[in-house]
Amino acid sequence: MSIYTPTIGLEIHAELKTKTKMFCNSKNDPDEKSPNVNICPVCMGHPGTLPTINKEAVRHVLKVGTALGGELATNTYFDRKNYFYPDLPKGYQVSQYKNPLVSGGTLKDVLVTRIHLEEDTARSSHETGNTSLVDFNRAGIPLMELVTEPVIKSGKQASDFARELRLLLRSLEAGEANMEKGEMRVEANVSISDSDSLGTKVEIKNLNSLKAVEQAVAFEIGRQEDVLKRGEQVLQETRGWDENKQITFPQRIKEESQDYRYFPEPDLPRLDISDIPEFSLERLKSEISELPWEKRSRYADVYGIKDEDIEALVQDKKLGTLFEEATEKFADDKNMIQTAANYITSDLVGILKRGKKASQEISMTSESFCELMLMIKEGTVSSRGAKDVLSVLAIEGGDAKSVGEGLGLIQKSNEDELKLVVSNIISSHKDVVEDYKAGKESALQYLVGQAMKETKGSANPQILQKLFKELL
Repeated sequence: MSIYTPTIGLEIHAELKTKTKMFCNSKNDPDEKSPNVNICPVCMGHPGTLPTINKEAVRHVLKVGTALGGELATNTYFDRKNYFYPDLPKGYQVSQYKNPLVSGGTLKDVLVTRIHLEEDTARSSHETGNTSLVDFNRAGIPLMELVTEPVIKSGKQASDFARELRLLLRSLEAGEANMEKGEMRVEANVSISDSDSLGTKVEIKNLNSLKAVEQAVAFEIGRQEDVLKRGEQVLQETRGWDENKQITFPQRIKEESQDYRYFPEPDLPRLDISDIPEFSLERLKSEISELPWEKRSRYADVYGIKDEDIEALVQDKKLGTLFEEATEKFADDKNMIQTAANYITSDLVGILKRGKKASQEISMTSESFCELMLMIKEGTVSSRGAKDVLSVLAIEGGDAKSVGEGLGLIQKSNEDELKLVVSNIISSHKDVVEDYKAGKESALQYLVGQAMKETKGSANPQILQKLFKELL
């Protein structure tokens, strides 16, 4: 066991979902492919331009703070964070330093220090032949920064926190937080110590996947242990993460806050939150629907669903919507609700994985899914047949009953028709009949199986079993 205790704090940047950028009316479109089209003199930093605060971006951050139980600022202001980099058109970034929108709060038992607003930078790309290009479409997009207290103890805990924050942003419709698109970036401050004092802090920049967060933090803890065991000192620096080599690497000496020469943004007035009715705590709370952790508790307490199934339904909006529709349809039937959860989290997820499709690509409507569940309940289709119907509905869409009929999977339940089949099976399997009469229960299942085979799986097995018992 290691003698060193790791301490990790996170800084997470998330782009917010707004129609326009943070301080101008240029379009906020993360999916824009053409470079340098969503720009204007304000976000390009032209002399003489004046910024205007995006009200929706402020609302998003205040709602996140409300959900986390943080303290909302009564008034706040923006600062200039001064540094030079090619992707920063103004030569400074409009951010918040001493007076953030939100102070405190908790998520996944991790204390939050602050949440503030700032503008995003441009995007640089480095071509072959020592050529670098800059796309300013992203410059000025509203960016929420959340800083945690240094209380996280492992890479796993760090990635779990980031995953929960991403889920919260999507739940509040504040942002999509797609890490593969750069809409959410994580920076981890890692130190280790063998005493009550904190060790030397090393920052790992721009981790762009949850897996990278976990792996980079775990590697850095191990690297610092090796350094200290050799009798050397850990340098306070900024490091990057090499996905291919699975190692962190040095980038530059870590800056301190004084290096940025913060001062209040002179072109923006103070923002009096308490004077804006839409930003009152009561109003914000009324706009927040069921939060992810509240939904988990409801699914477990009311429906008794397995934890892993709950997580799949909570994490994926499309799957969760299918389940919610099913709970409304079968509100008084917990068995059917659990059946619906199983078909979604096991069968439907399996279909999507085999087809290499995302849940957003599902063609099936909630109505069709509920219709299929009702067919299972009524015995119109077998559990095996339901899986086949589900496969078609998921990829091609359609009406559940029509698909079932087209596949020949609608079960026959006409007792007069099935009684002839049962009589024939009894006549042709007299030895098995004797076994059943002698008390061998498995013999009945064999007879039912033979009848199912005879009807090519179209008979209702419950009706068959009932008829065999009556005739025997």
